[in-house]
Amino acid sequence: MKVAFATQDLKHVDAHFGWAKNIVIYEVGPDGHRFIEAVQFGGDLTEDGNEDKLAPKIQAIRDCAILYVAAIGGSGAARVVASNIHPMKVLQPEPIDDLCVKLETVLKGSPPPWLRKLLTKSSERTVDFEA
Repeated sequence: MKVAFATQDLKHVDAHFGWAKNIVIYEVGPDGHRFIEAVQFGGDLTEDGNEDKLAPKIQAIRDCAILYVAAIGGSGAARVVASNIHPMKVLQPEPIDDLCVKLETVLKGSPPPWLRKLLTKSSERTVDFEA
């Protein structure tokens, strides 16, 4: 499944979703994780009530099942959830690699019901072009 991370430094989840300079996307599964892409955002990313800056970020994570953030506003959270993406808030900056490893461990075991539901939806998003 694809997982997005809001980051300023490309290494840690350390950014508010609306103010994030970067969104890093990884493919994460029970057997490991791999980097897919980093999407950079420019312009004025400060808190200003401008909801237009959320649209490109929502578009960038449209195929993701989970979004890790340091913080997210109510409007941003509503738009993320409406896009069938589960926002996860970290309490302090945390290395993206560590979060991927933790998620792998959960996926190897018995994921909680909300994550099992995401996994089902995530597999529905995958298209098998060989079939």
